[in-house]
Amino acid sequence: MAHILVSLTRALRSLAQPGILWQLIWPGLAAALVWLVVAIFSWAALVDGLVGWVESWTWIGPWVSQSEVAGGLLLVLAKIAVFLLFVPMIYLTAALLVAVVALPIMLEKVAVREYGDLEQRRGGSNLGSLWNSALAALLFLLALLLSLPFWLIPGFGLVASVGLTAWLNQKAFGYDALMLHADADEMLALRRDLRAQMLLLGGVCALLAYVPLVNIVAPAFCGLAFVHFMLEALRRTRAERGVSILDAPHETSSRSL
Repeated sequence: MAHILVSLTRALRSLAQPGILWQLIWPGLAAALVWLVVAIFSWAALVDGLVGWVESWTWIGPWVSQSEVAGGLLLVLAKIAVFLLFVPMIYLTAALLVAVVALPIMLEKVAVREYGDLEQRRGGSNLGSLWNSALAALLFLLALLLSLPFWLIPGFGLVASVGLTAWLNQKAFGYDALMLHADADEMLALRRDLRAQMLLLGGVCALLAYVPLVNIVAPAFCGLAFVHFMLEALRRTRAERGVSILDAPHETSSRSL
């Protein structure tokens, strides 16, 4: 837990670096704008469709149609479920923008300044990052769709959304944070050995998606936190082996990331 707190603290500190704050803001704004437009044109259809789908269930439909109270409760639950559904979709869109565009820029700035002692072994690639992000998004959407029937249970939607988003964070950002500095074996080993801590860090960031205003920067801030968490873990691993630490930080700083 201490390493997670350190990575979050360092991510906050990195906001003072030139250009970092903008990379935190624009992905969330772009994603929110896209899904706001979708919501404006699809809200009524989604709510009506969800209500109609539940009413078609043979074991609950007759009861709902015959009870005004039950019908009203179903309508409220359907609206809450649709609203909660938009939160992970906004986060997913922003996370993809972060992984593909914003995180490489932040990684370059942060790594040069704070992790210049780490040798770049380039175990990952931009193509690998794109494939990893696409796979994470596909699995996230599949799990989200499979969980939808249970979202009408009060509280389940929030728990499912946070859990799936935590998984998305560790899957997408864990790769990108290491792809320049770790070799292929280090990337596999670190992401395997630190999976539980990565999920916890991803869960903390997922909760930020439900905090007004903060949710705009939550995906990019999570990516930044993962950069600090994973690179510091790589530094510790190499230090324990007594290898791969450059003699002078400025040697790495002079390289193109």
